[in-house]
Amino acid sequence: MKKILVCALLVLAMSATAFGAAFKIGGTGPLTGGAAIYGTAAMRGAQIAAEEINAMNIDVKFDLRYEDDTHDAEKAVNAYNALKDWGMQISLGSVTSKPAEATAAENFADRIFALTPSASSAAVTEGKDNVFQMCFVDPNQGTASAQYIGEKKLAKKVAVIWKNDDVYSKGVRDTFVENAGKHGLEIVSETAFADGNDTDFSVQLTDAKNKGAELVFLPMYYQPASLILAQAQAMGYAPKWFGIDGMDGILTMEGFDKSLAEGVMLLTPFNADAKDEKTQKFVKKYQEKFGEIPNQFAADGYDCVYAYCQALTQAKATPDMSAEDLCGKMIEQFTTMTFNGVTGDNVRWMKNGEVTKDPKGMVIKNGAYVGLD
Repeated sequence: MKKILVCALLVLAMSATAFGAAFKIGGTGPLTGGAAIYGTAAMRGAQIAAEEINAMNIDVKFDLRYEDDTHDAEKAVNAYNALKDWGMQISLGSVTSKPAEATAAENFADRIFALTPSASSAAVTEGKDNVFQMCFVDPNQGTASAQYIGEKKLAKKVAVIWKNDDVYSKGVRDTFVENAGKHGLEIVSETAFADGNDTDFSVQLTDAKNKGAELVFLPMYYQPASLILAQAQAMGYAPKWFGIDGMDGILTMEGFDKSLAEGVMLLTPFNADAKDEKTQKFVKKYQEKFGEIPNQFAADGYDCVYAYCQALTQAKATPDMSAEDLCGKMIEQFTTMTFNGVTGDNVRWMKNGEVTKDPKGMVIKNGAYVGLD
């Protein structure tokens, strides 16, 4: 909690600093509460990018501000309105999907362009020409996971445990189930849970074990996944585990025994272990500043700000332009430009706001993420 408060104060201080002529860029995310790992990481990544860009001898400068939405849709709208009153010209949307669905509607109505780092629900961008995503959309994660597990021959018999009252989990689960058979996978067990029954997973794990699942697919955030891993070990069940980007962050979860995640695989667009110069520079700076290895959410936040820098530069935009004028220019740029970042090269966006880039297979070894490919 202390680290989060310090980080929030840093961003508030940053937003109060005069950069001269600067674009006001704002976002909302869970900076406190159970999902704070995601919001804090995205904010920190964006903060590093803004600091780097502001130190460059270029025309684009950023005045960055984040508001805490505690992973709550109503609070996210209140946070968005605070940013709008502040004078936000371009938006980083919201970090998590349900709040982002709410704030995206406001972005669309107000004609403030948004590029969310990690809100992956298809509903975030659906029907909104000015809301874009840096992360994979949920349906694509399900499809890509089924393809990856099949092509790598990781298992034949698969169990799926998913959260049926979460749009993120449901979106990934739906396309995974739809595509599993196409890649030679047999789903032998499929069980769900919801808020209120998300602490005891004995029924789900027993079903997977009894039906011979060699691999368990976990389309969910890291909090319930951490309990599933612990309870599986306690009952002597040791299948292969495969997760998605919401699992990225489990290693920095307070009190979590990292040994429980040994061998867990996941698809993510970011590999902190990569050897390219951009990634190594970002990881080094993040570690120096915050004392930990950045996760995918931090990398997506970092890339969002750099993508904005490229789009604003190419559009010859100036900070005295209105949010609506900038919105039109950003739509034009993001539907035509190619971006190279730490979460992918040759990144492009479709007109519906969906991003196109290649996922990377990761595995946890000795308490760290290591590339599978």
